Amino acid sequence: MRFFRRRDFIPVLRLSGPIGMATPLRPGLGLASLAGPLERAFKMSKLPAVAIAINSPGGSPVQSNLIFNRIRQLADEHKKRVHVFCEDVAASGGYFIAVAGDEIYADPSSIVGSIGVISQGFGFEKAIEKLGIDRRVYTSGTNKGSLDPFSPEKADDVVRLKALQADVHEVFRGVVQARRGNKLKTDDPDLFSGAFWSAKRAVDLGLIDGIGDMRSRMREIYGPKVELRAVPTGKGGLLSWFRRGGGAGEIGLGSGAIPAWLDGQSLAGDVLSTLEARSLWARFGL
Repeated sequence: MRFFRRRDFIPVLRLSGPIGMATPLRPGLGLASLAGPLERAFKMSKLPAVAIAINSPGGSPVQSNLIFNRIRQLADEHKKRVHVFCEDVAASGGYFIAVAGDEIYADPSSIVGSIGVISQGFGFEKAIEKLGIDRRVYTSGTNKGSLDPFSPEKADDVVRLKALQADVHEVFRGVVQARRGNKLKTDDPDLFSGAFWSAKRAVDLGLIDGIGDMRSRMREIYGPKVELRAVPTGKGGLLSWFRRGGGAGEIGLGSGAIPAWLDGQSLAGDVLSTLEARSLWARFGL
């Protein structure tokens, strides 16, 4: 009977990549794809723990909040403690998800923080003017064309955008304060400025609880024989995308659909999504 006895194990979820951004080669993190794996992780072991490894430079604030909320709902429902481990980077939305943990650890070289909101874009109005291109936009609302990159920037549009950013920032800030509580060094003026730090400095600021790796920390808490068991997240990249027939962006032609990335317009969108995702990693030198 001892031969057939199962050893105790802790389910491990690995959340890697930009949040809410998806291309055929680089599937993004979102609640739709993570709901199933999260459910399985909290049900598959008798031990009162789930471990989550995070490696994300951020992305969609909405998806970050949805994933955060689902983790906390499941933790409360199943009475389990959530252990989060930051890898290369857990910043912006990546850190938003990290604070779902009851404890947060990181590698000495991890990058943590960036509690802020950013909007990025380009202004092409001078370029199209130089090329002799006329911009024609027709709307039924005075603000429908706000922040159009091919039109001159308007001060009112910027004021409106900054107000929206302030609202989103306040949600992020409130979640961090509620989860980290009196551990935070709130007297530091840079804490909620969007700045980011190494793990050592993050410990000093109260953003994380310590420096260490998952295996060592889990054995320290749950015993030297505890095992770590990965929970598949179903992010299969390009091969998985082909099996699904190209995803929601495909052009349907009977039973044989043309993959969206072979369509010119969709290809351009994928290129832009990839560049946007790459720019997120680049902000942290990665």
